[in-house]
Amino acid sequence: MKISEIFKSGQPTLSLEVFPPKTSEVYDSVEKATNEIASLKPDFMSVTYGAAGSTRTYTTAIASNIEKAGVTALAHLTCVNASKESIREQVEALKAAGIENILALRGDLPEGMESTEDWVYKHASELIPVIKEFGDFCIGGACYPEKHPEAADLKTDIANMKKKVDAGCEFLTTQMFFDNNLLYNYLYRLREGGVTVPVVAGIMPVTNAKQMARIIKLSQAFIPRRYVALLDRYSDNPAALKQAAIAYATDQIIDLLANGVEHIHVYTMNKPEVAAQIQQNLSEIIPSCKKSVGV
Repeated sequence: MKISEIFKSGQPTLSLEVFPPKTSEVYDSVEKATNEIASLKPDFMSVTYGAAGSTRTYTTAIASNIEKAGVTALAHLTCVNASKESIREQVEALKAAGIENILALRGDLPEGMESTEDWVYKHASELIPVIKEFGDFCIGGACYPEKHPEAADLKTDIANMKKKVDAGCEFLTTQMFFDNNLLYNYLYRLREGGVTVPVVAGIMPVTNAKQMARIIKLSQAFIPRRYVALLDRYSDNPAALKQAAIAYATDQIIDLLANGVEHIHVYTMNKPEVAAQIQQNLSEIIPSCKKSVGV
């Protein structure tokens, strides 16, 4: 099913993200985790795409397994140093696997690379028309409540989002954020900039302090004092930190839903127990969660 059709139901949704293995040695364990998450029957699941397409075969395989489990899959696809032929090959592979949804991304610059000057496609807005040329997909894109780290300012970033939508992007999924006010302000700026497609709020329950350090480095996300205190208090107690992080994420989600943000995307880090607990916490709030936990 196309995600655009899921959004037309008028119901709030909860989707979950997983990532494929980097090597064949851990494929079985990752497949097991993603199958367990698929068994929770979220509204859809997204599968990430390794740096410079390093996991593209596994992305397709995991997404195909998700579809076979009866859950709509969203496969990530990047244009990092890609040719039109390589994009066509990947799109054809996804089509053959029964995938109807693609998240079009530029992708992170490979280590040591500082410029996209020599790339055929430098932005996701340039990738989207190519995907459409090769298949009838529902295409989503990424957005950044605190602006893309490489954007000169928020106004420029919003203009880039408009380019994605004009190119055929049907919905946007946000980078993770930990302060809902950042999203509310961003949504206002998006609408003011003429971007009216559905926006899916990306939430990550950070269950260890090292993970948060990596997030700050990679995404430059603002960490509220309340979350810093949580990490400081429970960083030496993994079980307590996981419980606190899930509670914080649940609180974020409930606040978002109460304020009219209808679509939530949880970055699960391939942890079925985290996804299951969040669904349990939302079982009377999001219809698909109630079905998933058998309430």
